[in-house]
Amino acid sequence: MTQYLLSINQPDGPPPPSVDLGKVMRDVNVVIAEMKATGAWVFNGGLHPASTGTVLRLQAGEVLITDGPYAEGKEHVGGLCIINAPDLDAALEWGRKLARAISLPIEVRPFQEEAED
Repeated sequence: MTQYLLSINQPDGPPPPSVDLGKVMRDVNVVIAEMKATGAWVFNGGLHPASTGTVLRLQAGEVLITDGPYAEGKEHVGGLCIINAPDLDAALEWGRKLARAISLPIEVRPFQEEAED
């Protein structure tokens, strides 16, 4: 099994008034429960707004610390889910379910395989 990251790309700012966050969370919880029931689930969590982030950068041999998101943008990672899946097609199916539940873009990326000693 390969582990995959399903990242939820969320626009900055509050959700539009037309979004029923209660329904979204119920729908997401259904998908997470299904992941757990099938053994695909490893971890999931939501993130605070990008503005709460702290960035550490190596510059001229010193680590500089700055407030705010790593990149200026209108969209940031708002949450993530790590799953086990036998292949990319299976991981994409979980991504589809999550995208339907949350109505936001989902990026699916495999973790690199660990090198054997």
